[in-house]
Amino acid sequence: MYEDTEKVVIAGLKTPDVDESFYEESMAELARLVESAGGEVVARFDQSRRKRVAATFLGTGKLEQIKQILDEKKVNTVVFDDDLKPNQARNIEKALGRDVKIIDRSGLILDIFATRARTNAAKIQVELAQLEYRLPRLSGMWEHLSRQFGGSIGARGPGETQLEIDRRVVRNRITKLKQRLEKIETQRRTQRKGRASAFRVALVGYTNAGKTTLLNRLTHAKAFAADKLFATLDPRTRIYRTPDGRKLLFTDTIGFIRKLPHHLVESFRSTLAEATEANLLLIVADAGHAALQDHLDVVDGELQRLGLSDAPNILVINKIDVIDELQLMELEGAFPEALFVSAKTGKGFNMLFERIFESMPKRPPAWGSMPVE
Repeated sequence: MYEDTEKVVIAGLKTPDVDESFYEESMAELARLVESAGGEVVARFDQSRRKRVAATFLGTGKLEQIKQILDEKKVNTVVFDDDLKPNQARNIEKALGRDVKIIDRSGLILDIFATRARTNAAKIQVELAQLEYRLPRLSGMWEHLSRQFGGSIGARGPGETQLEIDRRVVRNRITKLKQRLEKIETQRRTQRKGRASAFRVALVGYTNAGKTTLLNRLTHAKAFAADKLFATLDPRTRIYRTPDGRKLLFTDTIGFIRKLPHHLVESFRSTLAEATEANLLLIVADAGHAALQDHLDVVDGELQRLGLSDAPNILVINKIDVIDELQLMELEGAFPEALFVSAKTGKGFNMLFERIFESMPKRPPAWGSMPVE
């Protein structure tokens, strides 16, 4: 780790309705999210309760333990694995009794998206999601500023009047971003209409399942792929021409994750439209991940939200190069309908193409070409 890496404490709450393995995977994923955001997890706190504490999420005893670690390790950032209500975040700050940043899972994911956004469309979508997330939290932000710098330069003035001005500014900005996003969506709809004659395949799945690497292998493209969460924010469409001359379009989409912020899904709806209008979905999963079934459940839930539960699809379990033969046999028994491939080595791709071609409308044979680069 670099010296300027931000040190972070993570905290989670396990209630009786949450499976132990699911909770452990969620906390491990939270640690990886922190690392993706540029932080280093120096301590983890877990609490088991019948339900969350209404005022402070965790119990006062657990918060006191967190406070001690923050003081000992000189850490001022705490990330919670669940979303916090604005009043809970404020009360936690008061309980910890020091200048500390309280971040919940949604806030962390939004922060990561902000660092990943490269195109104009992605930046607009992320900013919109962040503003809608922050709007109900503005009063807490002003309370924090007043408490930390009260009476000093930059913290004096109209108080609640300023808060109302800020709310109006944020609402106006949200309106303008939505208008700009609608223009982008209109352009994308026009582009999709122009591609209506082609058979369209959308790659969907949990983040870091290898969708972009799979896209590159399928189409001989050179799209950026990385072993990190949310490497892809914008849809990427690449062309493949079948041996009988037909044009097939593959589109890589944004990855899903458990507890994906609602505002983020809404903001990226235009991006996810690439999946809703596809003729076929490739649901991509990571063969080597211990939480494979949980990841598939999350993806299934997001597809339901998008109205794609009954869309034609092929389950593609990727990364079989990282597992042994016994593990592969176990997965084949657990998912008999799936195709098992390695985007890294190309293993299983002949069968994958056969299944895709079988899903396409039949037409008389014609001369064609192989994948275009």
